[in-house]
Amino acid sequence: MDLRQMEVVVAVAEEGGFTAAARRLHVVQSAVSGTVRELEKELGIRLFDRTTHRVTLTAAGEEFVPAARAALRAAEQAREAAAAARGELRGRITVGTMQGVWADLHRALAALRAEHPRVMVRLRQAAVVDIRQALREGSVDLAVVAFDRQQQRGLVTKVLAREEMVLAAAPARSFARPDEVTLAETAGLPFVDFAPGWAVRQAVDRAYRSAGVERGAVFEVNDIVAAAELVRHDLGVCAMPESIAARFPDLTLRRFMRQAPHWDVLLARPPGPVPPAVAALLRYIS
Repeated sequence: MDLRQMEVVVAVAEEGGFTAAARRLHVVQSAVSGTVRELEKELGIRLFDRTTHRVTLTAAGEEFVPAARAALRAAEQAREAAAAARGELRGRITVGTMQGVWADLHRALAALRAEHPRVMVRLRQAAVVDIRQALREGSVDLAVVAFDRQQQRGLVTKVLAREEMVLAAAPARSFARPDEVTLAETAGLPFVDFAPGWAVRQAVDRAYRSAGVERGAVFEVNDIVAAAELVRHDLGVCAMPESIAARFPDLTLRRFMRQAPHWDVLLARPPGPVPPAVAALLRYIS
């Protein structure tokens, strides 16, 4: 068993299939399938259950993948240490993020690239619940995301920003006041919601639940542009962070008068020692 075989198995597990893993590794699918079969034969166990539509880890695979990740990370740290001894910083960083917080990342990534061009960064965009799990598994080195207090447990976090959300609506939609709205006023309006697991959705659910107000969701999307398009055509209203809503100047924005939904954008990482490349990026973010 070698590191390349472990890398292939981890890629299949994280990407959810052989085709996606092949794209990630820049090889043909047959090479991925063949590597997995050879390793399974060598180990005498099946790592994956394969069906026509999906690939899932077996019980043995669930045990193998975390150990393989740890071995790959240890090998990467050894390479980084050797590079540091030569006076250069290199390595790979996996950064978790989600739609809506990109602006908090691009400056830091640009600065890292300028000073340490040999450090490779992989961005992993996903729902906040998936990023949290990836941080705990060690498949993501750090993340810039919006967590609530319970989701922070077991992670090292730092608040980067706190932002209230606004109500986005089509200009033609009328309200009692030109610039403000209450949660109760939106109860009877068609609502564009983001998918469960999204940090925006969690914050909006929490605010409406605390206020004892039920909203009438008629659309559920997993893309900010799709949400804006529905609002633009007056098919519903949508609560979203002001920094996101400002990207769509043709929409009308109103602040919530009381109990506005909000989120805290955090820098999060697993506890423990920080590899040099990750430490370099952390300096630019914080």
